[in-house]
Amino acid sequence: MALVVICGQPCSGKSTAALSLSEALKESESKPAVRIINEASFHLDRNQSYADMPSEKNLRGVLRSEVDRSCSKDSIIIVDSLNNIKGYRYELWCLARASGIRYCVVFCDVEESHCRKWNEEQREKGEASYNEKIFEDLVRRFERPDRRNRWDSPLFELSPDKGGVDKSSPTIIEAVSYLTKRVDSKTRDVKILQPTIATQTTRASEANSLYELDRATQEVINAIVEAQSQAHGGPLNGIVLGEGLPSIDISRPVGLPELRRLRRTFIKLTGQTSLSGAPPPSDADSAKRMFVDYLNRELGNS
Repeated sequence: MALVVICGQPCSGKSTAALSLSEALKESESKPAVRIINEASFHLDRNQSYADMPSEKNLRGVLRSEVDRSCSKDSIIIVDSLNNIKGYRYELWCLARASGIRYCVVFCDVEESHCRKWNEEQREKGEASYNEKIFEDLVRRFERPDRRNRWDSPLFELSPDKGGVDKSSPTIIEAVSYLTKRVDSKTRDVKILQPTIATQTTRASEANSLYELDRATQEVINAIVEAQSQAHGGPLNGIVLGEGLPSIDISRPVGLPELRRLRRTFIKLTGQTSLSGAPPPSDADSAKRMFVDYLNRELGNS
């Protein structure tokens, strides 16, 4: 039914806003299915996720990929993250358009001093918080939403530092009305995005790439399992997958559950086409090369 992007500075009350909106939606007359997607969904530590640009791109890629899989006309998806880069918000808007659903941005507009104070209070309580260096970097790079941009519109603005936020807050009620209002030929104040030929072609191309990624990584796992069975527990060095591909060097036996876990993580980190990160590999050999490099880094020195 809709994609809602929560936006704001670090520690500006975004998660509280997401929960309040979710509660209000579930209590509305239509009682839609609601799901919140955030870093906690993947057990990701916020300081590690924003430690450097590659980690941050990986985080955005993981969240974007999950949003892409979850967008549908049967539920409302709330993306509870910084969403601080306007190019990334544009990507999310494109996902909503490709799915043919409603879209809006909920902006927690809070003074920097309050964000800094709340971050320090959370750190003192032992709750999830940002270290000082990362906090200052994220504050500096924040790109404020502008309702004149189609990917920032409609824009619902909250001020959690001025009275707090709950499911009965006027802005939350306004957002719920927009997200649940019945639409007919006479409706003018609710916009349902329509997919274009370009977005549909992009999704088909992405689906092909993800298929290649899935198939190629499984072939690598099968090769490792087969080589280990033949080595009878001995050391494995130089498992060759084919001409032009790097060899797999593993310093210890690796069980199938661990290999599957590594494969899932790798696909989450790379299986998305994103302006904020590298596109997924378009052929099997490229996918195998990337996965082998990843495994060698993760297991080579174990």
